Amino acid sequence: MHLSYCTNVHPAEDLDGIVRQFDAYAVAIRRHLDADVLGLGLWLAAPVARELAGEPAARRRLRRELDARGLEVVTLNGFPYEAFQAPVVKHAVYRPDWTTRERLNYTLDLARVLVDLLPDGAERGSISTLPLAWRSPWDPHRAAVAARHLDELAATLATLDRPIRVGFEPEPGCVVETTAQAAEALSGVDTDWLGVCLDLAHLACAWEDPAEALDRLAAAGLPVVKVQVSAALEAADPVGAAGVLRRYAEPRFLHQTRSPAGAAADDLDEALDARLPGPWRVHYHVPLHTDLAAPLTSTVPVLRAALRELIRRDACDHFDVETYTWGVLPEGARPRTEADVAAGIASELAFARNELRTEVAS
Repeated sequence: MHLSYCTNVHPAEDLDGIVRQFDAYAVAIRRHLDADVLGLGLWLAAPVARELAGEPAARRRLRRELDARGLEVVTLNGFPYEAFQAPVVKHAVYRPDWTTRERLNYTLDLARVLVDLLPDGAERGSISTLPLAWRSPWDPHRAAVAARHLDELAATLATLDRPIRVGFEPEPGCVVETTAQAAEALSGVDTDWLGVCLDLAHLACAWEDPAEALDRLAAAGLPVVKVQVSAALEAADPVGAAGVLRRYAEPRFLHQTRSPAGAAADDLDEALDARLPGPWRVHYHVPLHTDLAAPLTSTVPVLRAALRELIRRDACDHFDVETYTWGVLPEGARPRTEADVAAGIASELAFARNELRTEVAS
């Protein structure tokens, strides 16, 4: 199994900046963990992905920089196209979507880069991407265009020198929000190369049972290409917890809110203003290893149940911790320095490593 942390928590979007973030964060995280090698779920914005894909010398440099620091990459996050740590992201993270050649070209650029970054002994690489598009506008014409792009994606992946698979990541509010929608929307894709990226916070926000979700994907023949080890915010009584929840309503990211009865809002402040009936799960990736301020909890129990099922079924071998919200956590929980961020991510990785080892041992 490969365990990594996703670097979309960092804002660098050029090669020099990416190398600097290795020194600012990744090296410190590796030392915290006392690990010989640290896995990165590398995020490359579209411009630097295009540069690297077109310049073999730049790819060789990036590989050298990783190797020199005891870092390795088997998976890339190809969901955000660029500017993921901008002051306001919200719906922009879903653009361009799979109806556009920009999204196809970006993903293929990432695949070509990953071929040269993969460790020699890695069986394959993986890339996560958005679940086709935000839910609107969406119609049969857009679906047909996206299907053609997925066919071209799979055909090109088949020609690369190393096996690279792409996983479409169900997310609240998108065309593919649940595993049932993934089974329907991705029916007919080439599953040698395409499958699902299972984000465990998103799974929880959809109120899906992990075992049933994996049964559904298996019945549809869709492989779990990658798992994003993440936890969402949960409030059993959102009206009573409104004051604490307001601290998590912030301007950068979209925090879709869902109840098991189907009440839904596209952002946390909308849910609070509408006083949606609870309980709620909120698409807000919270640190895995910390307890939240009462009366809030996290969906770590769903995470544990999902890891148990994934390990039992030997369903996936790429696990990427993706908590990109460190910079927008409420005051008091937000790290103040680069060293604080590195220490927090190291603690998350230690938590995830322990959970995986526990499940393997059992």
